[in-house]
Amino acid sequence: MASFGIALALGILSAFGFAPFNIWPLILLGFGLLYLPLARAERGWHAALIGWLFGLGQFALGLDWIAKSFTYQANMPAWLGWIAVVLLSCYLAIYPALAAFTAWWGTRRLNGGAATMALLFGAGWAVCEWLRGTIFTGFPWNPVSVAMIDLPLAHASRFTGTYALSGLIVSSAGFVLILAMRPKESLTRKTIASAANIPAAVGLGLLVGLYLVPTLLKQFVPPAPPPFPNGPIVRIIQPNIDQGERWDPELSRQHLALEQALSGVPGDKPRLILWPESGIDQNVLEDPTARVQLASILGPKDFLMGGGESPIRDRSGKEVEAGNSIFTIGAGGRLWARYDKAHLVPWGEYLPMRPFMNAIGLSRLVPGAIDFRPGPGPATVDVPGFGKVGMQLCYEIVFSGHVVNEAYRPDFIFAPSNDAWFGRSGPPQHLAQARLRAIEEGLPIARATQNGISALIDADGHILHQIDSHQSGMIELPLPAPRPATFFSMIGNWAVALIALLLAGLAFAARRYKDSFI
Repeated sequence: MASFGIALALGILSAFGFAPFNIWPLILLGFGLLYLPLARAERGWHAALIGWLFGLGQFALGLDWIAKSFTYQANMPAWLGWIAVVLLSCYLAIYPALAAFTAWWGTRRLNGGAATMALLFGAGWAVCEWLRGTIFTGFPWNPVSVAMIDLPLAHASRFTGTYALSGLIVSSAGFVLILAMRPKESLTRKTIASAANIPAAVGLGLLVGLYLVPTLLKQFVPPAPPPFPNGPIVRIIQPNIDQGERWDPELSRQHLALEQALSGVPGDKPRLILWPESGIDQNVLEDPTARVQLASILGPKDFLMGGGESPIRDRSGKEVEAGNSIFTIGAGGRLWARYDKAHLVPWGEYLPMRPFMNAIGLSRLVPGAIDFRPGPGPATVDVPGFGKVGMQLCYEIVFSGHVVNEAYRPDFIFAPSNDAWFGRSGPPQHLAQARLRAIEEGLPIARATQNGISALIDADGHILHQIDSHQSGMIELPLPAPRPATFFSMIGNWAVALIALLLAGLAFAARRYKDSFI
């Protein structure tokens, strides 16, 4: 029972490694100490329960922002949000449980020691984190690697991607513990390479490679190109409209006036004006007058991109569904392009089992009587004067390996969002994941949100400028340049299989060495 309590406490501890706390050493500490109860597990279900409790603690704290979203649901009490957090965490914890069981079972099948368990746990974690982002439409929020976003280590994701890097971090935490528990005399230069100390040598090599190589590479790989002073201008606006007011029809004109004021007036240079998700209230798909009204702020070479709804009607003309869209509008109100969000949020953008839910009085967390219909997937649109623009709407940006149309690689990604219902911790967590996508793909990302955090991110994941939560403002900067396509952008999440097989192979090779976590 003590092992189970320790696992839960370590999961909670590790959650402080994520935003908004950003105490990344607690990720390594939490995972490192988790090997102690895992190694002591006497049965497979003990190991699985240890992993499940660890995941439960990590997700329950890391996803506390979901409870905030229930305060906008008229048909359900706010306290039900915390039950939703716990229930979702109970499900998500199945994946750490599976990774823990795999490491425990594989170590015993191979008759291995601590090194074998550390390597197998990392392999299992990488695969299970990918599964978490895939099964039942996926929910890959807060992968382990995103906690390292401010370290050079995050740049390894250019090669490994998010999930494989998470597996390497989990394995490295085990080797930190192996090295910490070995007698000091066994780590001398004379004995480090002896047969009895090969696991320590392998672990030391893994740690050096994982944490120092990205730092060294930065000395030889030039930083992302700076924005050209005379390059295309992007203007990101954040109107700071509260979630409770966003869909109030009586405030629609006031919201539009605020957004247009923040958009400024035409100048000598063409501008790409970026509005947030749900920034466009008007039916611009079907109403040319609405488009002309929006385009009144545009110069002859300016463009406006922002989120709104695209009605989908039946034969009688009744609206039965809608697309959650990004519209690109040019001078004179021309509708240049439209993108429909492909990866929709359950309960937020569509109601699972709607007939049953409606019968018991439940509705979506975001106001709306109809559901959104998913679009076809990542898209790139040519915007004259601004190059090729990729589009990812809000939640879509968290899906590693699925944010870019690689057949027509963009120059940057526009990722509008409405984080107003994400509470205190949701917006910084969302921003951190967008920064990791920028590094993985080697592409700048522009985020425009309703009330924060809006930001312009370069191709190295650095924030060039941001507008904090609950502030109204704008960012006007030259557009950052992209990097060449990264290795990960070319192979995608096949990197998970490659890293998992590598770690599993090393675990098999290390099976004869009997270092113990106990």
